[in-house]
Amino acid sequence: MADVYRIHRAAWDALVDHARHGFDGEDGDPFEVCGLLGVDAEGVIHHFPITNAADRDRDGNPVPSIYFYSMEPRQLLRSMREIEDHEWELTIYHSHTHTEAYPSQTDVRLAMYPEATYVIVTLQDKDHPDLRAFSIIDEVITEQRVEVVEDGGDGAYVLETAHRA
Repeated sequence: MADVYRIHRAAWDALVDHARHGFDGEDGDPFEVCGLLGVDAEGVIHHFPITNAADRDRDGNPVPSIYFYSMEPRQLLRSMREIEDHEWELTIYHSHTHTEAYPSQTDVRLAMYPEATYVIVTLQDKDHPDLRAFSIIDEVITEQRVEVVEDGGDGAYVLETAHRA
């Protein structure tokens, strides 16, 4: 696994925008958001935002949580199949709404893909969001330096939203 996690500026912006769209309209508390990125051999980043289905409403419908995330299973399965079928590199991302961009004990416990990079976007400082990348193998956290590739750099960004319910 690389010591540097390279991400195109447009992808960084999309992850931050996704996190910011997690705000609910009532009290302004953000919900955690989650999704996957698949990076192909040419460096193109394919984005799969996935519904946070951590809680259920009175009717049993999935609703997001401000404290944790659980990816909607059907969206997760479709996205993982596409990433695996194309043999893309896997990034699993989610947001932290009130804490730093560092894996929580729950994040570490649920890290089931040693080949994946885990990215956390934090809105702890809403005016200055941060994004950090990690490998998590056998509960050992190793931070990767994030390198943002500005427009005109190598790699591209493709927004994939077809996997929404």
